[in-house]
Amino acid sequence: MAEKQAPKAPKKGAPAGPPAKTKAKGGATPAGATDPAPQSRVGTPRLQALFETTIRARLAKAFGLANRHQVPRITKIVLNVGLGSASKNPKELDAVVDEMAIITGQRAVVTRAKKSIANFNLRQGVPVGAMVTLRGARMYEFLDRFITLAVPRVRDFRGLPEKSFDGRGNYSFGIREQLIFPEIDYDKVEKIHGMDITIATSAGRDDLAMALLREFGWPFRGETPAQAA
Repeated sequence: MAEKQAPKAPKKGAPAGPPAKTKAKGGATPAGATDPAPQSRVGTPRLQALFETTIRARLAKAFGLANRHQVPRITKIVLNVGLGSASKNPKELDAVVDEMAIITGQRAVVTRAKKSIANFNLRQGVPVGAMVTLRGARMYEFLDRFITLAVPRVRDFRGLPEKSFDGRGNYSFGIREQLIFPEIDYDKVEKIHGMDITIATSAGRDDLAMALLREFGWPFRGETPAQAA
């Protein structure tokens, strides 16, 4: 059997491989080549688009902020449910975790006791509730649903308090029952419970944070929810 001949070495000055594909004149892409798709704003949450196109400019003008990075924005929204019976009844905790995932579209994290407290029969490490931290698109989507859908379902609603800021531009409040969220099916609820919600902002001061929430149509006490333009 004849031995296979080794491939001939390329001549000096000849390219080592096939020539690279080059873009045709006028920016057209040659056949077989693909260009990365340009970034699109399709699917941007309504309130996020409203902030970027309208609210940011309004706040900058109202407070004389020359630098656009000085304009406050919402950085995250935290939902927290405390459940004292979680250690004794794991099924209740599982139901809370599932409900928070339905409400927010994000899996909840089980919170555990940081230290033991004998008076409350609480041991370190046992589950005591669930928490969800929202950022980005999910944060704006939750905020939109809360203002436009959940708040109108609160019985005898008179607005949320104005004095719930912490002095650094963060706003916290509580709701008594999870049934105000339209995503929750009443027939599948095992236990009615409330939750604490914190809206963290980059304002650093309460007046800026309050103005920011008002622009989003936040229903403060004594005010009617503004219709976002």
